[in-house]
Amino acid sequence: MAGLIWGGAVVSLLGLAGLIWCIVQMIAARRAGLSEDALRTRLQKVVALNMAALGLSALGLMMVVIGIALG
Repeated sequence: MAGLIWGGAVVSLLGLAGLIWCIVQMIAARRAGLSEDALRTRLQKVVALNMAALGLSALGLMMVVIGIALG
């Protein structure tokens, strides 16, 4: 079960790294001085990646909890 816990921790950290990357991309998009339509298009792409990173992080946390519960 230790493998499930450590694997879940790695998956969760990857999701967290994705969330941080999304934050950096959103700040960069705001500072780029784009038009409203271009900014909206760019942020919509980042929001989709944000949801994927959030799902990955949640999956990792579930793996950790299951590993603890079974161990």
